[in-house]
Amino acid sequence: MGLNDSSPGAMRNGRGLSDQWAESVVVRPRTTERHITVHKRLVLGFALSILTLIIVTAVAVVLSVRFEECGGRDRDGMTGELGSRGSSGSGKMNGSRGERMGERGDEEAAQPWRNSRLPGSLRPRHYDLRLAVYMDNFTFSGDVSIELECVNATRFIVLHSDRSGSGRLVNRPGGGAMRIHRHFPFPANQMYVVVLHRELKPMRLYRLNITFDAAIEDELLGFFRSSYTLQREKRYLAVTQFSPIHARKAFPCFDEPIYKATFSLTLRHDPQYTSLSNMPVESSTLADEDGWVTNHFARTPRMSTYYLAWAVCNFTYKETQTDSGVTIRLYARPDAISSGAGDYALHITKRLLGFYQDYFKVQYSLPKLDLLAVPKHPYAAMENWGLSVFVEQKILLDAEVSSSSYQMELTMVVVHEICHQWFGDLVTPVWWEDVWLKEGFAHFFEYVGTDFLFPKWNMEKQRFLTDVLHEVMLLDGLSSSHPISQEVQQATDIDRVFDWIAYKKGAALIRMLANVMGQPLFQKGLNDYLLSHMYSNAARDDLWNKLSQAMRSEGRDINIGEMMDRWTLQMGYPIITISKNQSEQVPTHYITVTQEHFLYGEEVRNNNSLQWQVPLTVALGNASTVCSESLIWVNNKTETHRIGEMDDNTWLLGNINQTGYFRVNYDLQNWKLLIQQLHNNPQIISVGNRAGLIDDAFNLARAGYLPQGVSLQLIGYLPEETSFLPWHAASRALYQLDKLLDRTDEYSLFSDYVLKQVASRYHQIGWPTNGPSNEGSNVLQASYQTEELQRELIMLACSFGNKQCHRQAVVYISDWISSNKNRIPPNIRDIVYCTGVSLMDEDVWEFIWMKFHSSTAVSEKKILLEALTCSDNTFLLNRLLNLSLTSDLVPEQDVIDVIIHVGRNPQGRNLAWKYFRDKWDVLNARYGEALFMNSKLIGGVTEFLNTEKELSELKEFIQSSGVGAGPALPRALEIVEGNVRWHRLHRRQFYQWLRKPPALG
Repeated sequence: MGLNDSSPGAMRNGRGLSDQWAESVVVRPRTTERHITVHKRLVLGFALSILTLIIVTAVAVVLSVRFEECGGRDRDGMTGELGSRGSSGSGKMNGSRGERMGERGDEEAAQPWRNSRLPGSLRPRHYDLRLAVYMDNFTFSGDVSIELECVNATRFIVLHSDRSGSGRLVNRPGGGAMRIHRHFPFPANQMYVVVLHRELKPMRLYRLNITFDAAIEDELLGFFRSSYTLQREKRYLAVTQFSPIHARKAFPCFDEPIYKATFSLTLRHDPQYTSLSNMPVESSTLADEDGWVTNHFARTPRMSTYYLAWAVCNFTYKETQTDSGVTIRLYARPDAISSGAGDYALHITKRLLGFYQDYFKVQYSLPKLDLLAVPKHPYAAMENWGLSVFVEQKILLDAEVSSSSYQMELTMVVVHEICHQWFGDLVTPVWWEDVWLKEGFAHFFEYVGTDFLFPKWNMEKQRFLTDVLHEVMLLDGLSSSHPISQEVQQATDIDRVFDWIAYKKGAALIRMLANVMGQPLFQKGLNDYLLSHMYSNAARDDLWNKLSQAMRSEGRDINIGEMMDRWTLQMGYPIITISKNQSEQVPTHYITVTQEHFLYGEEVRNNNSLQWQVPLTVALGNASTVCSESLIWVNNKTETHRIGEMDDNTWLLGNINQTGYFRVNYDLQNWKLLIQQLHNNPQIISVGNRAGLIDDAFNLARAGYLPQGVSLQLIGYLPEETSFLPWHAASRALYQLDKLLDRTDEYSLFSDYVLKQVASRYHQIGWPTNGPSNEGSNVLQASYQTEELQRELIMLACSFGNKQCHRQAVVYISDWISSNKNRIPPNIRDIVYCTGVSLMDEDVWEFIWMKFHSSTAVSEKKILLEALTCSDNTFLLNRLLNLSLTSDLVPEQDVIDVIIHVGRNPQGRNLAWKYFRDKWDVLNARYGEALFMNSKLIGGVTEFLNTEKELSELKEFIQSSGVGAGPALPRALEIVEGNVRWHRLHRRQFYQWLRKPPALG
């Protein structure tokens, strides 16, 4: 599953299980009718001789439960009260508690439905699911027949159902009927319980039938509806989003990852629509009476419920086919298909299926793969097996208006979802604590797979550092962080494991492990892991065992599990401090290495019990050369290691190319030597390490491990920097400081210092071509890396107030307005739009607003909308905030981005913060269940708060409204407390250095 901006889950005592459940479907259906039928097949075979007859006795048992909607819903989706009748007598149930109050028996004593997990006495083998979809009134009706295997004798059928409804139970007499004692929902755990009069027997198969009616909801989870406009006509589609625990909202099922089963789906609908599912259509019929079409889809492989998917839409498609015969289709709005907006994604998907098959040495498992582009979706994409669903912005590409950054982002989302067809779909984590086993791998392979498609982009060795490693270490350095494998008990806890710790830290740890092992052994271990657990489930120990076996096959006896448990079961990461030995008794070719838990808050650094097994690579260098790296394993708090001969001019460099997940600090003399090296001849140090030094220095200073001036002095070399990556690392660090300082009295000291570093390189590299006069700047026909550097420099120059940059942006906007021809180069349109809106009058805002509504290119709409948040006019910003939430002018998934971007604008910060608090109930009701979207909103609105007053407001808000926001609010509180603390402890020293920078040397 792709997140729109990125969480691990785990089950420690479920490692050895071979069968497992997975993610689910989200819908809030209003059940009006439900029937349940249970059939038992008992097969007895007696072999007497070759001529002996085989006697098979089949006992069919039929139970029926009818639910009729009555009364209103409460918050838990319950209605009314439930009565039962039949030979078991009658009784009443408390509708809010979901259990009978009165008669007590053995089943009441056991009460397995009170556990947060299903009891495991039964497991599904196969689902026959039949649905009729009514797009005219957005409802669907269906019935599901579940073939069950009894594992342990039980009188309880306990499965998931997150539905409202109540009614009366009716026994259907028949041969061998199994009588129901009672049945009831238990909404606290989203379960439904059927209590039988006698036990189901182990090793026998039974069949459970349920019928239901439900609504196709107007929400972003479950079986939900969406719309788009084609030739001024509003059209609708309906699609599922079942991950992680929402299949239970669409149909009753065993909705845990370990309960894998096969699925046969039948969809009946109006013939003007097309229906899609995980598998190809096996047969299709037209009904004589109403002309409706019924599509029977082929049986799926064994998979978890949350990967089941279907859609009903009137999209068109383009298709291609792989060399191995897999059909790939991309479905989207007819106008998007005809314009070719889906061609790029279709092309790279074909190449990616071949790449992954070669890399993993495991064939893609299904006969087809459909990519579905929908107008709205809670995530960037969802990797349903054979039917991956993408929000339009992450899969449709208009080559005429899309920037290279947009193309890169789209590429990586597609790469991510295709990887999931192996890591997630084929092999699924046992339980949600180890969700990083799929999300971490998919995020890591975003960079490996993109390198395959575009080797010159150099993603894994370079862009991974700034976009994954540096970003997640910001979060993981907080005391509110959590281990990548974290306990998950309640259903309400599951959504919170889908965060950047699972995605980005998971990817960073996998990358570190791949570098320790080397690629051939790493690939061998992954191949063994996939082959051993295909169509089943796995836990982290299963992966560690296969990787350790691969290492041992080459005579390298490293216990991967012992090493990696330190990284996955502990929160955070270490700071490794390397220093030369100053003692006269110890030779100069020894270094001292220490490790401690890195944390941003000095006052919380009292837990020094955490230790890691750290693969530390170290190199020595001087003004003209750098020696080859050596690997040191750091296991203790303090260690001494032999490196090589060093003199006073030799510098140390740790974590070569930042393959390890930790920060590196040095003694101040070594920092001075590294800074001198960067100023005199930066190319001696690799581009990855230059970026790493910048990120480490600024974060060590922010956390109080280093004086503030060290990081500022280090980036003084940037006018000589010709590579994109160090500039990107620097800009990220500078924007972090900018949001701390942009409302301070001495802000100009900081912005002037940034512009001083940017000026010479910005004027040298200039602006891209195909626009009006560039005021004499140097024009380049740039490669990807140069384009990205050019974009970074223009963004820094315009953001921090370079006058020439502002003039150029105004020239571009004015030319567009006067000629009604947009000649602004796609790669910098977002910068130009934002700068123009912030500098020019209200008419420009209205012009951009008009273009936002008239544009049909999804990438263009996104940056036009964000540009509207750049205005200095608080009236316009307020207008945009209100329109985004209260009208359908702004797509639902973009509302969060509007609020966050208004908050990033210093003129809109207070507006966004107040609006967020005033509208919290509305926002939480809309996005609260998609917890990642809520976390993104909370983090985005609060990360810019940095005054004592704002901290008090946040505390007051948390006290009054913090229920249901998961870990986002505690994390936001810690970040804002850190912002306020930095102002108190470090701002003075920071500005002191800027007023009078010391000379280098």
